[in-house]
Amino acid sequence: MESLLYIAAIIVAVAFAVLVVYLIITLKAAKQTMNNVGGTLDSLEKQMQGITSETSALLNKTNKLADDVNEKSTKLDGLFEGIKGIGETVKGVNGSLSKLSKSISNSASENQDQTSQVMQWGNKAVDYLKRKKNK
Repeated sequence: MESLLYIAAIIVAVAFAVLVVYLIITLKAAKQTMNNVGGTLDSLEKQMQGITSETSALLNKTNKLADDVNEKSTKLDGLFEGIKGIGETVKGVNGSLSKLSKSISNSASENQDQTSQVMQWGNKAVDYLKRKKNK
């Protein structure tokens, strides 16, 4: 019976040794995997730093562009105010011309008899000049 105990102890010791060997192999593989993960994370960190610097530069350029657009927009406001003034001036001129036209029309209708007489004299003068030219 004692020999069975020794055999059992040897089997346990061999099993433990096999377990330790496989555990060592597994830990070495895990170590290699962790080294690869560490390298990947270092590479990712460098790429993120590059992306961060590029993003900052792009943000600065965007802010400068926005400031430029705002400045030019402000300058255009003056132009639009000038155009508005021109439009109001044209509107005033149109109003004045309309008043003048109405005044002329009223004067013509009030003096219609005199106007028709002047027109007849004008026509007779033109006819006389045509006859004289033809002769």
